[in-house]
Amino acid sequence: MKRFVVCAIFLVTTVCVTTAQKTIRLNGYGGYLFDDKVGSYASQTNYFDGQINGGFQWGVGVEYEVAPAYGIELLYLRQDTKAPMDYYLSGDKHTDFDLAINYILFTGSRYLKPESKVVPYAGALFGAAIFNLKNPDNNTDQGTRTTFAWGLKGGVLFKTDSRVSIKLQATLLSALQSVGGGYYFGAGAGVTTYSSIFQFGFSGGLSVRLWSAKTKDAAVK
Repeated sequence: MKRFVVCAIFLVTTVCVTTAQKTIRLNGYGGYLFDDKVGSYASQTNYFDGQINGGFQWGVGVEYEVAPAYGIELLYLRQDTKAPMDYYLSGDKHTDFDLAINYILFTGSRYLKPESKVVPYAGALFGAAIFNLKNPDNNTDQGTRTTFAWGLKGGVLFKTDSRVSIKLQATLLSALQSVGGGYYFGAGAGVTTYSSIFQFGFSGGLSVRLWSAKTKDAAVK
């Protein structure tokens, strides 16, 4: 996980330094993710069934314009929610787990009509999802799990005459084999099945232009 973060920061920084024409933006996000069903059944003593509840997600990212129509972004997202689950652990059980989901993602965006005031865009995301689960019934921490994550996004950037623009965005996020009986609910009882999650949501936010090579060149001229 640490290697991924270091490599992503190094790659973004290298592109920023070596690209002659670029814009640096600080993006802030806030939005809502919908419920997602998860579950797996291997036997009467090896199963779990429930959902990841929807809720508020916030995030922040640093984006570099590597060309007028292309941007890359290092992005952090977080959601604190509940995960109500039926599962088997020395008998059938039900628990409303406390779940924190952190995404660290490297994203790419393709902007259409980048010189206009209203700029549609789409892109892909990949990186890591970090899950932390707590059992409120006995106040125990079930540990942290890190897994591969990917996603898709599409939205519109509304430019203003100032440095601040507005973003509206839809996203699909997926974490592979993220929720598992063996890791979370089995607690050593031998439950080893897993289920990937798919989270769809909408968000809005602000995009602040911190620096622009084009603005600087225009000022010199």
